[in-house]
Amino acid sequence: MEILILIFGLVVGSFVNVCIYRIPRKISLLKPSSYCPSCGNSIKPWHNIPVFSFLFLRGRCAYCGAKISLRYPFVELLNGIFYLLAYLKFGLNPSLPFVLIFISALIVISFIDFDFQIIPDQISIPLIFLGLILSFLPHNSLNLTQHIKDSLIGIGVGGGSLLVVSLISRGGMGGGDIKLNSAVGAFLGWKAALLTIFIGSFIGSIVGIIMLKKTGNRKIPFGPFLSLGALTCLFLGEKILKWYFG
Repeated sequence: MEILILIFGLVVGSFVNVCIYRIPRKISLLKPSSYCPSCGNSIKPWHNIPVFSFLFLRGRCAYCGAKISLRYPFVELLNGIFYLLAYLKFGLNPSLPFVLIFISALIVISFIDFDFQIIPDQISIPLIFLGLILSFLPHNSLNLTQHIKDSLIGIGVGGGSLLVVSLISRGGMGGGDIKLNSAVGAFLGWKAALLTIFIGSFIGSIVGIIMLKKTGNRKIPFGPFLSLGALTCLFLGEKILKWYFG
């Protein structure tokens, strides 16, 4: 079963790449079919096998020979590995599909925000409602949002805490980050939402200092670090909170 979950994660990872490329460019996710950005030729199904096609084609387009970014197989592998970890942690139960969607959405958000400094509402807002729906499941294996009340409080605290930061900093925190952390709160509860901010801020500060020294760039998207904090909370949040409060 583990192999099937991994393969499924790799296949979905290929679609995640499509979302990362097309959503910020406002291109339909359904049409046209996958194509080479350099020459425009449609990609054949056997040229679109996750990871393996990249290796077989030696990282180049089968038609024009243009280089294929290493990001594509990386995203596919990242999605596949996280799917496998989610299955191993939560098992095969009704909440697992929600968790997998949450993971893929965080990956999409991270790369879009890194490239364009935006977090699309069409991802973060549905994610909030998905977290609310998850809280209704009788066998919610996340064990962090036990009830709809926990999810609602998580939305308020997760988004509200960053809204306060945005008001104090006069726009230093974007609306996309606020909605993203509301979604984290909907899925994982208010404690995990606050922990997500702490983890994201801590890692983001370190990376920001390094980038500032090397490039002088002060504009660092916060979405990828929030997503990293959320994934950390998804897998380790309960243990971290028990350790801290215990």
